Amino acid sequence: MMERDEKKILAVEGLVSGYGKMEVLHGISLSVRRGEIVALIGPNGAGKSTVLKAVAGLLRASSGRVVFLDEEVTNHPTYEIVEKGLAYNPQGRVVFPDMTVQEHLDMGAWTLRHRLEKEKALERVYLLFPWLMERRKRKANQMSGGEQQMLSLARALMTHPRLLLLDEPSLGLSPKWVKTVFEKIIEIKKSGLPCLIVEQKAAMALEYSDYGYVLETGKNRYEGKGDDLLNNPDVRRLYLGG
Repeated sequence: MMERDEKKILAVEGLVSGYGKMEVLHGISLSVRRGEIVALIGPNGAGKSTVLKAVAGLLRASSGRVVFLDEEVTNHPTYEIVEKGLAYNPQGRVVFPDMTVQEHLDMGAWTLRHRLEKEKALERVYLLFPWLMERRKRKANQMSGGEQQMLSLARALMTHPRLLLLDEPSLGLSPKWVKTVFEKIIEIKKSGLPCLIVEQKAAMALEYSDYGYVLETGKNRYEGKGDDLLNNPDVRRLYLGG
């Protein structure tokens, strides 16, 4: 396994976790450095989403460590990890149909203690998603799937996080919105916010990523720079459809 200690913001070491008695992760290790996009790819059932949930404290780890911003947070309550600077955007555009755009963003700002912090967070989000300001009074059920995904992403950014976890951000979206989602992820990276992305569109994820990990049956299989994995004949044959 390659050493990636420089400016490390997240380190997952030998993580074992799962659901009840069903162990899904069998010693996963990965890291995210400051200012980079890291892709987590692999077949269905490989444990990709389980990694994100365990990192975010939504699933207990029976073994291994999660270190975030140089502090071990293994099995800490989710709210503590979020307050420390982790944002988790779950799979499936989790929005509330009868709530407006503004209400979603207000809810996302729950960790911000002062009005000025919230105003700055709103300014950053509206700069990244200018059309949200125009639609701030619109309810989520009046928006397309792509717009709802953007809203879900914007809500996650309201906490002014230090690391963003994205679970299947392109799920169920049209090609146009998939492209938009990845363009926004690049903009987020350019702002200095690192991202760990779980994505079924593996080739696209690697194309946009600085580094990637391939999981298989809850274990590390391959890792390397995004371009290197994209051009690896074995990775292409086994996970990218040739």
